[in-house]
Amino acid sequence: MENNLIIFICICVSISISFLLKSILNHISPTKKPTQKLPPSPHTFFIIGNLLRIYKSFAELERVLLSFHAKLGPIITLPFGSHPHVFIADHSLAHQALVQKGAIFSGRPPSHDGTNQNYISTAFYGHTWRILRRNLTAEILHPSRVKSYSHARKWVLQNLLELLKSQSRYGDPVHVMDHFLHSMLSLLALMCFGDKLEENQIKDIMTALRRVLMSFTRTSLLNICPTFTRIIFRKQWEELLQAREHLEDVLIPLIRRRKKLKEEKLSKGQQEQHKDEYILSYVDTLLDLQLPERKGNLDEKEIVDLCSEFLNGGTDSTSTALQWIMANLVKYPHIQEKLFLEIKEVMGDSEEVIKEDDLQKMSYLKAVVLEGLR
Repeated sequence: MENNLIIFICICVSISISFLLKSILNHISPTKKPTQKLPPSPHTFFIIGNLLRIYKSFAELERVLLSFHAKLGPIITLPFGSHPHVFIADHSLAHQALVQKGAIFSGRPPSHDGTNQNYISTAFYGHTWRILRRNLTAEILHPSRVKSYSHARKWVLQNLLELLKSQSRYGDPVHVMDHFLHSMLSLLALMCFGDKLEENQIKDIMTALRRVLMSFTRTSLLNICPTFTRIIFRKQWEELLQAREHLEDVLIPLIRRRKKLKEEKLSKGQQEQHKDEYILSYVDTLLDLQLPERKGNLDEKEIVDLCSEFLNGGTDSTSTALQWIMANLVKYPHIQEKLFLEIKEVMGDSEEVIKEDDLQKMSYLKAVVLEGLR
């Protein structure tokens, strides 16, 4: 640990010296090329000093940025690595950059290993990104396709209700959030791989996804200077790579099984015969996807990236929204009562589960959901 700290200090000092030499050379022999107008930046020594502060805890990075913003303003520049990094801490400036001038900031540079180009949310804005996004929205998220998964939603809801009833039968506390997460992941896994997965498979997927997310959180600073950080924080890099390998070990067998089933059905002409049993999955669309820039299909690791993005993007956001809405219904009993009366009026006393066709008749339920999302 002490040796790593010494190496880290030496590298920080070297970076500081390089910044100073560059400034001196630019002052002595300025180039004819006009310099970029960047937001204010703290002194190099302040940057190095704060890097030493966050050596042991990457969570300190946010505090360091806030201290810089307090001194220099809502938008600052930090010269990390080969490219300057601009940080914005003002909602109006962020809205101007991301919404009003979204086309300018839509492109994202490749990461040190290029893996961010395999995700729709982080890929460079271009032809490949448009193909990946169009495939997801047209093939999976289109209203007609979403409607075709109604039986899957019914299956997940039934399992959730049975689980909640069994745990609340004896009056013990029920951890609703855990059940929401599990139910959403079960639904998204079915949409992704086209099959109802076993309990242990869902748990394996959740564990692998959580491990990757935690690794990214702890190693987010490593992307700033990957050449140096791979040497200094070797254990953190190994942790990230191991988490990635674990995710591939969990998802690739599911992808291969789906590919085999798809090939068998196409070769035997059984797709129409078993139309009710065969569900078009996200993996099906990715296996058929052609990328003109490379003149070929996606490989297994690229499909793993897109599947993990699909599973992560829908699981946490939806389950968190459900938890927030349920918490507010408990906090405001009058809203809960009004919502209950509307549901009872539409469903009647005989039905236990709301039919999806009846949701359009529940305007107050829609308002509650929209307010929760807001």
